[in-house]
Amino acid sequence: MIFNKQTAKKTAELLLQIHAIKLQPNKPFTWASGWKSPIYCDNRIVLSYPPIRNYVRETMAKHIEQHYGKPDVIAGVATGAIGIGVLVAEYLGLPFVYVRPEAKGHGRQNQIEGHIEKGQHVVVVEDLISTGKSSLNAVKALEDAGVNVKGMIAIFSYGFEVAINNFKAADVTLHTLSNYECLLEQALDTKYITTKEQEVLAAWNANPSEWNAF
Repeated sequence: MIFNKQTAKKTAELLLQIHAIKLQPNKPFTWASGWKSPIYCDNRIVLSYPPIRNYVRETMAKHIEQHYGKPDVIAGVATGAIGIGVLVAEYLGLPFVYVRPEAKGHGRQNQIEGHIEKGQHVVVVEDLISTGKSSLNAVKALEDAGVNVKGMIAIFSYGFEVAINNFKAADVTLHTLSNYECLLEQALDTKYITTKEQEVLAAWNANPSEWNAF
C-alpha cells in the first residue's frame, strides 16, 4: 500500500519527469518475460538526479521510522535497490547489507553481503515491485539468516493482484512511495496521457499477461 496520496502523486510526477517511468500505450515495450507492456520502469535513473534522489532517500527514511520504527539494519535487494538502500541507510545512520538473488558459487558463497546478526531488526528496501517474487526471495534469505524482517519499502509498485497475494501469503508488510493507480491519475492530471490512453493503460494492469495493444 502507498503511504499517502500526496507522496504517491509527487513521486509519480518526479519519475515521469526524469523518464524513470515511460508510458507508451501505442508503442508497447516487451518485457523479459515476454509480456507486452505500455509501461517501462527503471528507478535506477533516480540515482542520476541529486534533487530527486535526495527526495526519495529522505521520504523513504522518514516513512521507515514512522511506520516500522528505527531498525538495526537496512537491506537492499540486488541489484536495483542497492544504491537507494545505501542512501537510506546513510540518512538513518544505520548499517547496510544487500541480498543477492542466490548465493555466490565461489568464495564465501554469500547470498547476503555485509555484516548482519541473528535477532536484528531489518527493513528491506526495493526499487520496484512487479510480481514480488524476487523481493520475497530476499526476505526469505534474511529470515533464514535469523533476522526479523519488519517490512519492505519500495519506490513503485505495478499493483498486480499476484503481488498483493504473494506478500499476503508470505505475511510481509509492503509500503510503496507510489503505485500504478496514482501514476495514471498524475499522468492524466498533467496531460502526460489522454483519457483514452488511460483506459488502455488501466486495461493492461487488469490483465498484463494476456494484454495486447492491437
